[in-house]
Amino acid sequence: MIRNMRELDLDRIMEIWLTSNIKAHWFIEKAYWENHQDEVRQAISKAAVYVDEENGKIDGFIGLQESWIAGIFVEEEVRSKGIGRALLDHVKALYPELFLRVYVKNEPAVQFYGSQDFVTVKQETDKDTGELEYEMHWEKSRSR
Repeated sequence: MIRNMRELDLDRIMEIWLTSNIKAHWFIEKAYWENHQDEVRQAISKAAVYVDEENGKIDGFIGLQESWIAGIFVEEEVRSKGIGRALLDHVKALYPELFLRVYVKNEPAVQFYGSQDFVTVKQETDKDTGELEYEMHWEKSRSR
């Protein structure tokens, strides 16, 4: 079931955020993610966040700031079971267009977003990590 985040969900969301980032972004030092937890916790508190909850446990979430997807994060043991797609479909129903940034080296994520009708509009270097990232865009009117 997808629902709006509640304040009491924040610790679980941060746990998923940290472990997912460390695993998916093997090319960035673990300390980078650990050092940004407080900043991200504050940002999540101000963002539109939707969680996927099954049997009372949060398995994943998507966070947005306006029409920008800050990220989709799914617990490792339940990845590839449609949770990320369900979260993305949920926000596609709410927004006429969406934007995101994804690291070029995170090939599974790049492929996932491409399969969900996102198109790459530019490539830039992330000033914080020095890594290349794509800016991708989805538009409801262009979608299949």
